[in-house]
Order: sequence, then structure tokens, then C-alpha cells
Amino acid sequence: MELIYEKITDKSFDEAVKNITESLKDKKFGVLWQLNFKDKMIEHGIDFPNNFMVLEVCNPQKANEVLTKHIEMGYFLPCKMVVYEKDGTVRIGTARPEILMGMAGYDDLGDVASEVEEILIEAIDNAI
Repeated sequence: MELIYEKITDKSFDEAVKNITESLKDKKFGVLWQLNFKDKMIEHGIDFPNNFMVLEVCNPQKANEVLTKHIEMGYFLPCKMVVYEKDGTVRIGTARPEILMGMAGYDDLGDVASEVEEILIEAIDNAI
């Protein structure tokens, strides 16, 4: 199983960011923070050629469920989504929560990890 779930979209970079944000909202996930690395690099005098947006996303109920069981899982939260340009295409993706949480070895998080992963995958599929 791949660590990353990613899809190519025919939408522009800005449209893809807007669509994934709306798709996540429809699934009760909010964007807590976002950063475009290209803009940040320019601030530091570095010419980074591609847009690369990181979105930190969260569903408070799911986060509470995970953190209540194992506060240490905060190292993996919030979930990260990315939208970026590569080779003339725009891509939307995420690291798979089921794999990340599975690496921590907590058997009692499997159901919530699977549920969150399914929601994030659906959000990406709906956004493309």
C-alpha cells in the first residue's frame, strides 16, 4: 500500500486549492492553516519554480477521538493535504492516515484511521 494518495486534476492550481477546501468542508473537515511554499521561498529570495500548497486539515470530533485515546498521536495531527504543480500538471494528495497511525502501533486507532482516510480520499476524488 502506498503511503501517499494522489490524483492529477485538469484544474488550475488556484481552482484545485479552492475545490479541495470546499470538498473537505462538505466532509466536515476544516482547513486550519495553509502555506504556499513558492510564496514563502520568494520571501527568502529563493526562486522556487512550482506552486506547492500545504493545507493542514482537521475534523475536531475525529481529532478528539484519536487524542483522547493516545495524546502522542498529536505528532501526526492535523492531517496534511497538498496541492502542487509538477511537469505541467496539478496534483492533489495526502499521506494516508491508516498507514501513519498504523506505524504508531496502536491497534485501537484502526477504525478511526480507516474512516478518516476514506473521507480524505473521497474529498480528493470529489475535488478533481
